[in-house]
Amino acid sequence: MGALLKFGALLLAAVAACVAWEDGDVWDYDGHKLKDSDFLALWPLPQKVQSSAVSFQLSASRFQFTHAEGSSAGSDCSILQNAFRRYFDYIFGFTKKDRDQRRRNAAGSEVLELQVAITSPDAECDGFPSLTSDESLDQPSAVLKAPKVWGALRGLETFSQLVYEDAYGAVSVHLHSLFASFGLCSTMAMNKYNVFHWHISDDQSFPYVSRMFPDLSQKGSYHPYTHVYTPADVKMVIEFARMRGIRVIAEFDTPGHTQSWGFGQKDLLTPCYTGSSPSGTYGPVNPILNTTYDFMAGFFKEISTVFPDAYVHLGGDEVDFSCWKSNPDIQKFMDQQGFGKDYSKLESFYIQRLLDIVSSTDKGYMVWQEVFDNGVKLNQKTVVEVWKSSELEEELYNVTGAGYTTILSAPWYLDYISYGQDWQNYYKVEPLTFKGTDAQKKLVIGGEACLWGEYVDASNLTPRLWPRASAVAERLWSDQGVRDISDAYVRLVQHRCRMVERGIPAEPLFTGYCRHEYSGV
Repeated sequence: MGALLKFGALLLAAVAACVAWEDGDVWDYDGHKLKDSDFLALWPLPQKVQSSAVSFQLSASRFQFTHAEGSSAGSDCSILQNAFRRYFDYIFGFTKKDRDQRRRNAAGSEVLELQVAITSPDAECDGFPSLTSDESLDQPSAVLKAPKVWGALRGLETFSQLVYEDAYGAVSVHLHSLFASFGLCSTMAMNKYNVFHWHISDDQSFPYVSRMFPDLSQKGSYHPYTHVYTPADVKMVIEFARMRGIRVIAEFDTPGHTQSWGFGQKDLLTPCYTGSSPSGTYGPVNPILNTTYDFMAGFFKEISTVFPDAYVHLGGDEVDFSCWKSNPDIQKFMDQQGFGKDYSKLESFYIQRLLDIVSSTDKGYMVWQEVFDNGVKLNQKTVVEVWKSSELEEELYNVTGAGYTTILSAPWYLDYISYGQDWQNYYKVEPLTFKGTDAQKKLVIGGEACLWGEYVDASNLTPRLWPRASAVAERLWSDQGVRDISDAYVRLVQHRCRMVERGIPAEPLFTGYCRHEYSGV
């Protein structure tokens, strides 16, 4: 099962945590000395793991990543070349002083290289990840084998997590038979998320700079020069994500959540009325004007060329009907169409025309569950996102029963915060407990951790997300049988420390500190 992230989720268990160091040893709260293998802390846990007690040394001056003989990707594969540099820095870039003297005391054989072999004829070095991307790994020895570069990226992350500093300051690795905005995408890759769902506009601001409709951001953003995403910005985000095997799916949510659109596009929004007079306020997109659909056709044609992913998210959630109900022209249109007083039918009328427009651009589309609930006729390839917690299992049953692929986000709204270790609640979710056939459950293709931005900006984005979103990642990537909270806590504590060591200010799970913070001798 894949995992997604949206930039926009207290049970206690007996767990172990590192609390003290002595002569290079680490002890848990129960007084048990932790083994070297306890530091592997793979996260998310791969589907299959076979471990060995044998350790191997790595030296920054001698170790290298290489392209294996016969690999369909070579030195001209920028995705892998960038990944080699990135993971070399992750593994060796955080030593604070020379430890050659101490390394002489370290035991074990040395690994001089990790060969990466891409086995498919088309490595997809110049492509973009997609819904059907092969992110699997073949069984490695000293060679990491993957059908495509996307699987190699996941394997390199797993390899980097196997590396730790031993008591002598030597960098070691356990070899196993296993396979697996910029700072956000970097941390997503560390947690093996593979989709960045970019909710790029909302009522408050329209920051996307459209070439065809520049007034949208010029008049609808917080600031037309400092608080916008230029075409160059968007291109850089997409390429940065691609280099890490992450898809970028843009969401332009309509007909609701569109107040900011109205400043730059005349007559796009519905005028609201108080009695028989306009109130001077505006509601959702006006669904009865031909100019609305002319605009949407031009806008989404542009979007289809800017965002290379095969899908675009069209929203369709939380539409307030009160303004439509107040408008006499809307009321007249409702009568003409035979909609009566059912304004969900008017919403469906709009959505259906929008879907036809987007389909003409050869894009697939994702929608929030209300679009399905309101009976809109959807293309069979539509991805329906289930986000409402009420009657969750019934919704999954209905959506998959109708044959639609589904993304689940309802249990993982990380903007809802609470005291204590709420990551455990996210970890314990099982997406496939709803009543349905095996064929239905296969249509649940992934899950999404959502973080809405009402109370989040650059100052608290990262610690609010991580490692809480890490818990969601393991639930979606790992085997269904991986459910031990105590084991997860030990590994997640170390994974959080790994992220901190890599420069990610992830918040702590509980009291304690990280091994790399110890500055003694």
